Amino acid sequence: MRWQTQELTTERADALPGLAKLSNLVRSVQTPGFEGVTFHEVVAKSALNKVGASSAVPFTWTINPYRGCSHACVYCFARTSHKYLELDAGQDFDSQVIVKVNVAEVLQRELARKSWTREPVALGTNTDPYQRAEGKYKLMPGIIAALADSGTPFSILTKGTLLRRDLPLLTEATKTVDVDVAMSIAIFDDDLQKSVEPGTPSTAARLATVKAARDAGLNVSVFMMPVLPFLTDSEEHLDSALQRIKEAGATSVTYSGLHLRPGVKEWYAQWLGRERPEVLPRYREMYGDDSYAPKEYRRWLAARIKPLIAKHGLERAETDANTGGAASSPPRRAEFRDANGELPARATASSNLTERELAATLF
Repeated sequence: MRWQTQELTTERADALPGLAKLSNLVRSVQTPGFEGVTFHEVVAKSALNKVGASSAVPFTWTINPYRGCSHACVYCFARTSHKYLELDAGQDFDSQVIVKVNVAEVLQRELARKSWTREPVALGTNTDPYQRAEGKYKLMPGIIAALADSGTPFSILTKGTLLRRDLPLLTEATKTVDVDVAMSIAIFDDDLQKSVEPGTPSTAARLATVKAARDAGLNVSVFMMPVLPFLTDSEEHLDSALQRIKEAGATSVTYSGLHLRPGVKEWYAQWLGRERPEVLPRYREMYGDDSYAPKEYRRWLAARIKPLIAKHGLERAETDANTGGAASSPPRRAEFRDANGELPARATASSNLTERELAATLF
């Protein structure tokens, strides 16, 4: 099997206690080039995860090859999914990465079922499929091939420049299925980006990846998500960011304000206290016990950024009233936000899964 050929420095017999819940754990390893990160390799029971019927998101199926993410973005909403395995939402999320080593093979079998109706599949909805681990495990080529060969449209959202490796595969896939590619680029201040997203490629590298994907013939949207209150929401920052996005050739931009779930909020607050203590009181006043910024702020942000998006010609494509997606394409995540760039209330409610329910969607 693929994972049996991976080079490793240390194979750990003493996997973390919470991982005992995973009857499909193969081994826990540490490898060269990934200092401080432990990979917990599991044999996936399934590859396709069905989104709950009550969800307002414009896709029914997702694939998550990894759980946990060495990108280490302090604001990442997916952090709390680690708590089910008795791993914390902070350092453990960044350094204890679950890998579904057989995900492509399982996916191929699932897509071959007569019951499969080729509904759009989304990747990157929980943790990044092109995080650094993908350079070691190489799961995405098999996933892309399986989806394309089965005639299944799909979308990818990533911060990873490793996407460039698979551009030939994605270009080939567009000959038979709709492929939606989006690059997540939230911060255009280099020092701030390195502090908030310490494990991610630089903003410049991600913009270069957008250009490379466009040169390969792919449509690429950019997700400016999240906009950080008092840090990245100035008109100067947003205008400069959108200009750089436009120069890279992106086809559209979508945005949202910062959302802080319990567990994520505490981790982000620790970062603010260390790095930007001057704005911490303003965050406490703004968010209080809530996960979302007040409506007044979201409306203010919309009034500021939407004219700038229009100015740079980065407005979203026309959408199909019946599907919520761009015409002749699978529904796109960029197009199910409301007029203020926020999730509809129905999507918000349906996204607040219990840890056990969330874990069930990931394995």
